Amino acid sequence: MSILNDPMGQAIIDFAKDGIDQDIIVSSDLCEDDVISSAYLFRSYEDMPKIEQVALARCSGKVLDVGAGAGIHASYLQENGFDVSCIDISPLSIAHLKENNIDARLMNFFDLKDEKYDTLLMLMNGIGIAGTLSNLEHTLIKAKSLLNDGGKILCDSSDIKYLYEDDEGGMWVDLNTTYYGNFKFQMKYKEHESEWFDWLYVDFGKMKETAERTGFMVNQIIDENDQYLVELIKK
Repeated sequence: MSILNDPMGQAIIDFAKDGIDQDIIVSSDLCEDDVISSAYLFRSYEDMPKIEQVALARCSGKVLDVGAGAGIHASYLQENGFDVSCIDISPLSIAHLKENNIDARLMNFFDLKDEKYDTLLMLMNGIGIAGTLSNLEHTLIKAKSLLNDGGKILCDSSDIKYLYEDDEGGMWVDLNTTYYGNFKFQMKYKEHESEWFDWLYVDFGKMKETAERTGFMVNQIIDENDQYLVELIKK
């Protein structure tokens, strides 16, 4: 990955260096642009959403933080005595993590093999790496292969059906043609711009159905405002 194709990593490096908060623009093929502030990537435990705080409290054993970003979750776990390591596909994020003495590797989740963990932490809709609903089963099977017996995935996602509702509560797209949670995104920061990439938002019903089919016990821990946290335990 070229550094110019690593907007998230560059935002992390810049904020860590000078503390200046700047916007990361997240463009989508289905809705208006969203904005993430670089400062938000460095939020403290106290400023984390309840979903993240609860997920961290439910971690156990050896933890892999998938898509660790600036490392706020891994840092918290490490400070509280956990054996935690990180992977990310952002070279600059990995450089930042290593500079802060966090075990981190530049690695695609789907390339992992011959490793075992007790907890896979996939926050900020980290399960979105599946890309599309049709790839969710493959993603969970891959995750299962990385877990010890009784190990768990902690992940959150959102039911974004509300994006397709009109003012009368009807749907302005045919939900039978393609899954409404299949998105394409692009990130921009200063002159840095990523390629377009697939990203999945999956409703709890589809998550539960797919996870149970692939050999997980499903516990819905939080369900608030169309967003949820699940604990998927390997049977």
